Amino acid sequence: MGKEQFSEQLKKWLMFESKNGTAPYIWTVLCILPFYFIFQTDTIVTIIGVSLTLLFFLFYRIAYLTTKRWSVYIWTLILITISNVATYLFSYVYFSFFIAYLIGSIRNRIAFFILYFIHLVSIAVAINYMIAIQEPFFIQQLPFVLIVCLSIILLPFNIFNRNERGELEEKLEDANKIISDLIKVEERERIARDLHDTLGQKLSLIGLKSELARKLITKDPDQAKSELNDVQQTARTALSEVRKMVSSMRSIRLKDELNRVESLLKAAEIHCVIQQEQPLKNIALLVENILSMCLKEGVNNVVKHSGATECIITIEQFEKETVLTISDDGMFKTNKQQELPGYGLIGLKERLEFVNGYLQLDTNDGTTLKIIVPTDARGGDERI
Repeated sequence: MGKEQFSEQLKKWLMFESKNGTAPYIWTVLCILPFYFIFQTDTIVTIIGVSLTLLFFLFYRIAYLTTKRWSVYIWTLILITISNVATYLFSYVYFSFFIAYLIGSIRNRIAFFILYFIHLVSIAVAINYMIAIQEPFFIQQLPFVLIVCLSIILLPFNIFNRNERGELEEKLEDANKIISDLIKVEERERIARDLHDTLGQKLSLIGLKSELARKLITKDPDQAKSELNDVQQTARTALSEVRKMVSSMRSIRLKDELNRVESLLKAAEIHCVIQQEQPLKNIALLVENILSMCLKEGVNNVVKHSGATECIITIEQFEKETVLTISDDGMFKTNKQQELPGYGLIGLKERLEFVNGYLQLDTNDGTTLKIIVPTDARGGDERI
């Protein structure tokens, strides 16, 4: 049991290390360091220094809890004052690290810039004053003071931008969830419409013809038989349409579609070359589905209209976008379907617009169709 507890504690410590790195240890040193400077002075200054240090950490905690309220001005100015007093009394400038981190955590841009410049000016005045009076203990640590200056210039902006980016990512994630919910609602409504249009009419027809056959079965058996044949045919048609609907609702994986189009091109006696260096990663299932449908439509056009002898399919994934290229050595031919919504190039454009994608067509020296979609870093754990 003792070994299990030790192993559990070790695991927690390793997780803490990987998540936070050396930052907690640096802050711990900065919390202890002022006392080293304080005890280099005489008794009265030591008492004042200890009191100021304890007050600084107390006020810092309060200020950190008020970064979203107007009172952050008051607490930050108090902390800047304590930091400057510490610099003048015992040459300690490292409270500025804490203040720089606090200012970077302020979400209001106006408050951030006002307090940033006040802090910058105040610490610059304090440092220049200590250099001017040639304080020996301060001069000894001048290289570290220069590091402090650089840190208080860059650290607040770094933290401010990181927090702002985090908020934007949260908003983007919320927006993606809303879009996902809207897509589900739209899909349910589409299924409901399709079921109503497909099954509703035919089930009504089956009901009417069945009722008619029941009435005719004794009066006119031949007519009743004809009506029942119509019922049977209508039922088969409805079943066929339901199967088509279910097939169209299934998500199409790109690797499955690649196998299908390869077989299709082979059957059409078109030499097929598929170039893909590595499997796609971090791509949303919706985006993959759109790519698969575009691949299917593009290859169908090659088989039906191009007269090509070779087709090259290339899949490339970059940091921000994924590119599917379909090239053939045939002729680009327009047809009436290209002009109808849902077919040909118009259909491809409509599908791609749904995921902020687009296409490029080059008809010089054969036909090259490039389909570009954004690589979704939040595509979930779905992998190809």
